[in-house]
Formats: sequence, C-alpha cells, structure tokens
Amino acid sequence: MNEKIRRVFVVFIAFHCGLIHLHAQDRETARLDSLLQSFIDNNKTSVLTAYIAKGGDVLYHKAFGYKDPENKIPAHVDDYYVLFSQTKAVTTVAFMTLVDKGLVAIDDPVAKYFPGIPDQVITKVNDDGTYETRPVKQPMTFVHLMAHSSGLGAGQVGALRRKERSPQGTPPQTANTGSGGKVAGQRTMGVEGSTRYLKDEMEALAKYPLGFDPGTDYNYHISTNMLAYLIERISGKPLREYVKETILTPLGMDDTDWYYTADKLERFVKPYNYVNGKLEKATTMYAEGTISAEQTYCEGAIGLNGPIADYAKFCQMLLNKGEYNGVRILKPETVEAMTAINRLPEVNAGGKGFQFGLGFELHNEERKPVPAVSNSAFSWGGMMGTAYIIDPENDLIALFYLNMLKKEELYPLFLKAAYELIDE
Repeated sequence: MNEKIRRVFVVFIAFHCGLIHLHAQDRETARLDSLLQSFIDNNKTSVLTAYIAKGGDVLYHKAFGYKDPENKIPAHVDDYYVLFSQTKAVTTVAFMTLVDKGLVAIDDPVAKYFPGIPDQVITKVNDDGTYETRPVKQPMTFVHLMAHSSGLGAGQVGALRRKERSPQGTPPQTANTGSGGKVAGQRTMGVEGSTRYLKDEMEALAKYPLGFDPGTDYNYHISTNMLAYLIERISGKPLREYVKETILTPLGMDDTDWYYTADKLERFVKPYNYVNGKLEKATTMYAEGTISAEQTYCEGAIGLNGPIADYAKFCQMLLNKGEYNGVRILKPETVEAMTAINRLPEVNAGGKGFQFGLGFELHNEERKPVPAVSNSAFSWGGMMGTAYIIDPENDLIALFYLNMLKKEELYPLFLKAAYELIDE
C-alpha cells in the first residue's frame, strides 16, 4: 500500500470510528433522557436538572418537568434550587483560601484565633440539669472543623442545647466538680438561625463543652458554621462578602447567593415531596426566606441557592486542582489535601467505611453510590435532594438536582447512567 492510499485509508477508518462513537453517545444520551423523563412521568418528582461534564466538556445539561406544576411552567436549566449543605463545601474552600494566603494552617488550634472555643468534654449530665466535664485530650484544630470531628454540639450537648431552647428549659450550669468546666450561657436571641449575626450563634455555642474529644468521632453539620465564624474572624470580613470575593465572583457563579431581591423568587422551582407513592406540595419557606434586602445572618453550613451550572463551575474548579477558566482559587496541593486524605477514625458515626476529607466525603470500595465510581472520587449534597460527584480518575463531574425533602432514591440511577454516557 503506497503512502497516499494508506493516508486515505487511515482517514476513512478514523471518520467511521468517530461516527460509531457519536452514534453510541447519542444512544446513551437518549437513554438518559428517557430515564430522567420517566422520573417525571411516574410522579417520582415534579422537576429535576442534570449536568455531566468530562474533561471540561459538557456532555449533558438538561431540565425535566415543571418549575411550577400548578401553573404548568416548564423547568429550565437556569432555575434556582435550594442547596442546603452544598454550602458547606463552598465555605470550606473559602477557608482554604486563607490557608493558601498563609493566614492560618489547617493543623492550627482553633483557640489561637478564637480563645473562647471549648476545651472541655462533657462526661455526665445530672438529674438537676447540671453537668460534669473533663479537659480535652487534644485541642480542636481546623481539620476537626472541616471533617465534622470537632465534638461541637455532639452527644449529650445536643440534648442540653435543645432543653435550653424549650420554653420550660433553663440554662444548665456546670457542676462544681473541680473539672474546670465552663458555665453554659443562654443565647441572647432565641432559636438557631434567628440571630442577627453568625457571631452571636457561635459564641453561644462555644459556652457549651464538647460532646467528644476532637478527632475521635463524626458529628455532622454545626462545625462548618464555626468554620464560617472563624473565616470572619481571620479575614475581618462578613462570610457572605468573603465568599463572593474569593469564590463566587471569580468563578462567575453570579446567580449563587444566600439572599436575593424579591424579583428572583420566581426563579426558584416549587418544592414537592414524594409521600406514599404520591407527590405532595412542600413548604416554600426556604426559597421565600432568601428574599431580603438587608440581611446580616449567613450560615456556613447551609443557605446558598442557585442554578446547577453555577455549582458545576465550582466542581470543575476542584476537578482542575483549583483552577477554572484561567482563574486560580486554590493551589493544587491544597485541593489534594482536601480530597485525598481521610480525616476520620476508622470507626465513626458515619457508618462502616465512611471517610471524610476536608469538606467532602471520600469514596472507597466500601462506600460508593454506584460501582463505576473510582476510589479518587469525592462528593456531597444537600437536604433537598441536590447531589454531585467529582471523579478525578474518570475526569468527570456529575450533578443532579431535585427540590424534595422526602424523596425516592433517584440519584444512583442517574449516576449509573452518567458513567455509562462517559464510557461511550
């Protein structure tokens, strides 16, 4: 075969292989379309949005169902979703920008920046409401906050805090045991979330001892609020301002925020719950609570909202080891420290095989949403049904958004189809 014929033959084969690849990918896309539409047709959910990218190329970005079923307003990929705990990863990345600036280290004691942080562990709650404590075996560090292993609000402390919130409850006091325990002060502004500033909530929380020694167990949620308060103390800026300055604005996440003007309310999808095989209207208070012209209270653990493509930029930045669209948010070694090292003890309250890095669950052979997920993958999600995965080995990000507190488990079905799509 002469060189000219050989080249023509190679081009011919490459062209037809490309067509075969495109046809296979089209088949998988159509299969994914059919799966997601079936969730709507079978009344598993009223609305959903999905996003898949491999190697930075968007393979799938579609919405299904109705943003407002009663008024038959179709869903759109730009619809807003209440993200709840997807806020935590953003807050954690914001803190790690302070680490990259050299203002703090992840293994620094939190007390270095907030002397009021608890240094006692609760050992006993007495019948009269007093309690006993002992000194911590090791000080709380920022690793403990980011891995939810700080002990803040954990165990018996949670019961004490709930008692304080109840109308009949009175603020418990430390028993005179010589343990050095602190007096538990009463919060000045009522239930959690109603305070004017995050500072109020976290300084009230710090008046309680810890539920366990830092680093010895897993207790989800409240640690990220304390991390957010430390961002404010170290940066000298309100959380919302610092997050916008370091993450949201640089990444072009222009629709992601804690609060909006009133005209943005129509951008939110209407929530429904899946109850006893039927869809029921759910509360709209989470979306309505974002409408505020002047709001000073932002949590680090929950509160962000926005469209799926905005958060996909955040995920792609992490997959790219801290860079997106020419903008660097974190150093590559910082992302590695967050997503490649398990920070929990082998046995913890997260369950068998549960591992957590700094801000994300880490996947391994024991804990995978679907078998195709690699051991390098990390992920998290939100209480209203939003979820995402970042898989470096497969060069993949996949996001799946619902807006349901009570839901059927649809995410693994989507994720299985997403991996089949990238395989093609």
